[in-house]
Amino acid sequence: MSPTPERAGGRQAGVLVLACLILFVDGYDVFAIGTVGPSLMQYRPWGATHDTLGMLGSVTALGMPFGSVLAGWAADRRGRRLPLTVAVVWISASMAAATFVPSLGLFAAARFCTGVGIGALAPLVSAYVTDTAPPRRRTLHLTIALGAMGIGGTASALLGRLLLPGVHFQWLFLFGALPILLVPAILRMVPDGPVEQHGAIGQHGAVEQAGPVGQAGRRRGLDRLAELFTPGGRRATVLFWCASFMSMALVYSTTAWLPAVMMKSGYDLGSSLEFTIAFTIGATAGGLGGSVIADRGHLKTVTFTGFVLAAVALFVLSTPQPHVLLLLVSALAGLGTLGGQNMVIACMTAFYPARSRGTGLGFGLGFGRLGAIAGPSYVAVATDLFTSSKAGFFAFMVPAVLGAAVIAALPRVLGPAPETRAAGQEAAPVVP
Repeated sequence: MSPTPERAGGRQAGVLVLACLILFVDGYDVFAIGTVGPSLMQYRPWGATHDTLGMLGSVTALGMPFGSVLAGWAADRRGRRLPLTVAVVWISASMAAATFVPSLGLFAAARFCTGVGIGALAPLVSAYVTDTAPPRRRTLHLTIALGAMGIGGTASALLGRLLLPGVHFQWLFLFGALPILLVPAILRMVPDGPVEQHGAIGQHGAVEQAGPVGQAGRRRGLDRLAELFTPGGRRATVLFWCASFMSMALVYSTTAWLPAVMMKSGYDLGSSLEFTIAFTIGATAGGLGGSVIADRGHLKTVTFTGFVLAAVALFVLSTPQPHVLLLLVSALAGLGTLGGQNMVIACMTAFYPARSRGTGLGFGLGFGRLGAIAGPSYVAVATDLFTSSKAGFFAFMVPAVLGAAVIAALPRVLGPAPETRAAGQEAAPVVP
């Protein structure tokens, strides 16, 4: 029996708390390599260089497409519970391994495994939150959950600020093993089986069924992928993949390189980590305000503005400014960078119906992870080729500008295409 709208509404708070806890540590894991970057390069036994830092960022990102695609597909086939449990256990074990491995090669292997888990968690948690959120508040609920990644990044930078260089940098990865403690809550709270068995919250708060259970159970993975490319959806799908690529390239290049780029501009390690903290706080606080505007029918506009804001703020960071102003601009850069990525995810959850939401998010974010792979190495090449201290900032700006152009090309209506929309499911509101 499907849950009543009242019962579904009653569990939304619990869903958000669980989602925030999972993505908090996920964000910590994402930012950890950037936080320890300067200390890692000073650790003589491993002989790390700027190229090593770029390699580790790309190796971490290399595992993400596998996690995103497999988790998104499994979420639509098997439900949210089992893939989410496996992903949380996997990422906890990987971060524990990164704490204790004795060599750079094994550390890189642990970061690859961590990347698989990071890639899996975003589509799984996003689909789970969207299933239970009322449509007129979906962007807000999703932003609250995804905003925990920025808070996790802040925690990573704060720990680095407090402990480095006095503590060996590997110990900062041990905190990333804590999600294992959330497994009992996941098993208790996350519905088991395909979304068709428990439904998702519909346009006006009613529980919607995503399609016949038997038919969905027989649908193969390739059929689910083909559904993303129906005549009414293929253009948006391609643009989502491109926007995801640019947003991931922007996020993972800045998270891996921002402290090092700031130090190259003449700031010490403490000041550089202060900018990272401001970056993540801006992403979290500003993202909540943007989500409220997005839920009023301006999702596309908010997403476009985020990319533009990131480009402008990163340019200002490359210029001499008072310290307080630079902290404020760092916060705006975080809003545009991480906030822009969250809005891209919100656009995809608004577009795909419940029965294929996991697949749409998994493949969209999986393609975007290619940008996460390319981003850190791309910045490493740019900073090596150009001696200017501004080279890193200009490298950050390129995906921000291209991302804004892609979002501008999206359809004005971000709702399921008529041929992919479940019975009784209404289109999303027009997005200016």
